[in-house]
Amino acid sequence: MSTETRAPMHAPTQSAAASRAEEQREQYYVASHWVLMRRKFTRHKLAVVSAVILAVLYFTAVFAGFFSPYDKIRSRTELAFLPPTRVHVFHDGRLQMPFVYGLAQERDPATFLLVFSEDRETRYPIRLFVRGEPYKLWGLIESRIRLFGVDEPGVVYLFGADDLGRDVLTRVIHGAQISLSIGLVGIALSFVLGALLGGASGLLGGGVDMIIQRIVEFIEAMPGLPLWMALAAAIPLEWPPVTKYFLMSVILSILGWTGLARTVRGKILQLREEDFVTAAKVAGTNNLRVITGHMLPNFVGYLIVHVTLAIPGMIIGETGLSFLGLGLTSPTVSWGVQLQQASNVSVIALNPWLLIPGLFVFVTVLCYNAVGDGLRDAADPYK
Repeated sequence: MSTETRAPMHAPTQSAAASRAEEQREQYYVASHWVLMRRKFTRHKLAVVSAVILAVLYFTAVFAGFFSPYDKIRSRTELAFLPPTRVHVFHDGRLQMPFVYGLAQERDPATFLLVFSEDRETRYPIRLFVRGEPYKLWGLIESRIRLFGVDEPGVVYLFGADDLGRDVLTRVIHGAQISLSIGLVGIALSFVLGALLGGASGLLGGGVDMIIQRIVEFIEAMPGLPLWMALAAAIPLEWPPVTKYFLMSVILSILGWTGLARTVRGKILQLREEDFVTAAKVAGTNNLRVITGHMLPNFVGYLIVHVTLAIPGMIIGETGLSFLGLGLTSPTVSWGVQLQQASNVSVIALNPWLLIPGLFVFVTVLCYNAVGDGLRDAADPYK
């Protein structure tokens, strides 16, 4: 009797589970290539975490004025080389809202350097959405609202201060606008050059292929860093920061398109004999349309991987040139410009927090490499 009552209860459940499994299999076989790529990419946990970190960095850079507690060029020489401010939540053994103590200065009798200490008689609570120094969001919208801050004369320099008493955290956030976007701008230019010239080289062949490939070999044979240094040094120092930023992007893209051009050429040579390409030519489609409308979409996944892995090279290039004083210069704020102060070993030994911008470069490059690794696996979702 009990067996007869249990059988009808389990049979529908098993049937529903089998039906869902069969439906999932059917959805997999009819899913588009992009859906399969997305599913495989989401299974790469490190790539997903890295993508989230990059999204946070870019989001913070877009709203730099709101997230930074101070103005990026505000200097307070009395706070030069101030160590990172300690945030406290306990005072006299009792739990408090986050706060910072006041600052006291005294001169070290041995080194004659100013030493900062905490004035525990004065407390400044850290407030959210405070009215601080005015700024223009995206250069258009005027605002004074900042994410956090303390009342004057208290200071909250979470990453310390540089040689002019400027907040390192604020400058790191604003520097991300240049250092992160220059990779995107540079790779956009190199992507256009690499895709079009590589496509023309593979599709047209003959003399066009020979000329383009000789240009590629000539550029790749030149040492990258000395060429970058020579081109960057040719930028006049009196030019405005926006112009110098644009030219830096062009310089970084000059050597960045050759690898993509070779990749595109190889794929075009593989695809140009396919029936759909022949049909497009017979239908009277011009060569540019054949490349961009019929060939490139068939290996766009590989292009995305190449672009993702090339962006870190652009970021390192800008950082290296600016660090050497041949790229962007002050008052422009970038991670490379900030690292110029870390070129002196004695300064680093006394003020190690000046290396924090380099840590952001390191994390960004690692995240891009992890995302590129995940996209490389996802580009062929059938493996």
